[in-house]
Amino acid sequence: MTMTRDRQQVAGRPAAQPAGGGVASLQLAIATLGFLVNFWAWALLGPLGPGIKERLGLSFAAQSLLVAVPVVVGSLGRVPIGALTDRYGARLVFPLVTLATIVPVLTLTVVSSYAALIVTGFFLGIGGTAFAVGVPHVSAWYPPARRGFAIGVFGVGMGGTAIANFTTVRLADAYGDRAPFLLVAAILAGYAVLAFLLLRDAPGRVRPTGSAWQRLAGVGRLTVTWQLCFLYAVGFGGFVAFSVYLPAYLRTTYELSPADGALRTAGFVVLAVAARPLGGWLSDRLHPVPVLVWCFALVATLAVVQAFEPPLMPVATVALLGMAALLGAASGAVFALVGKVAPAEQVGAVTGLVGAAGGLGGFVPPLVMGWVYGVQGSYAIGLMLLSDVALAAAVFTAVKMSGLARRSG
Repeated sequence: MTMTRDRQQVAGRPAAQPAGGGVASLQLAIATLGFLVNFWAWALLGPLGPGIKERLGLSFAAQSLLVAVPVVVGSLGRVPIGALTDRYGARLVFPLVTLATIVPVLTLTVVSSYAALIVTGFFLGIGGTAFAVGVPHVSAWYPPARRGFAIGVFGVGMGGTAIANFTTVRLADAYGDRAPFLLVAAILAGYAVLAFLLLRDAPGRVRPTGSAWQRLAGVGRLTVTWQLCFLYAVGFGGFVAFSVYLPAYLRTTYELSPADGALRTAGFVVLAVAARPLGGWLSDRLHPVPVLVWCFALVATLAVVQAFEPPLMPVATVALLGMAALLGAASGAVFALVGKVAPAEQVGAVTGLVGAAGGLGGFVPPLVMGWVYGVQGSYAIGLMLLSDVALAAAVFTAVKMSGLARRSG
């Protein structure tokens, strides 16, 4: 028992861990709901992009920038928000992030120029930082043996992007252009009140000392932080890349209608979201390292299969949905690993950096795929590059991260 306590203290975690229970489950549910509604707001511009492009006569590049701004800001913003969560706790930070997101959502009901939409989209990115609030909060409420599954359940909140894609255009068509924004603003306001009343920081939460920038600098000096950033950029970044680019890929490669391509992409997203808790659950039982090795290795294999443009039914469908499940499970496993190896008082800061890496990692592959297709007229090279990166991640995890399995096991 002494040796176990020593290993926990070496890893930076206090020996005593809060036990999961009814209160922990309530905190998990509230945090997951907050993640979902903030991500719903964060993704509002994406479904409206084509309509805005047509109305304002924008180029494809201008439309892409408009949609990308909230995502990039939400990804980078996770770094300071994670550090603030370490310092002040989710009970304060979660309602404040949610209230701040209401402002750009309501602003979208009145702005119409491209410049105003870009500025509003910048502040809409605040909603994307909710991820860095919830992970340290959930981690603090659950012991290591259950933390992977808990963080995986919290990750289901990224399904808010699917809700945005399913509802935004339909609400605008049925009830007017302002309807989706007014609805989301009302839901955000209700959640902010709920979070303030019911969120509680875990007993014995370690409050770090020093400024947020000093803590971020300290986290940046940890080798494990950048190792985790790489793994999450491949896992979650791969999911983001497919969710963004898959409709265009399916239309170009298999000549599907826009509606059919959007529906199949939604299925990809839903499966990835559902697989995230599975990755966390497996990580609790096997350790995250072997889970990540298998997920990345199988993604590499399926990417090679898809590079040959097999028939849509059944081979391509199995390959694409298989990659969705594996990338979702890998995303859950990475944050199960964060919960095991990050110092307890720095989980928020580590989460911020890792989450930023994942969000930003999702925008490199679509650019590469688009450039390769423009030059070669084929997606095969892009998919082979994805296979190479996934295989590199599998080898890196097996070789470099295996020591973490021994220390935390």
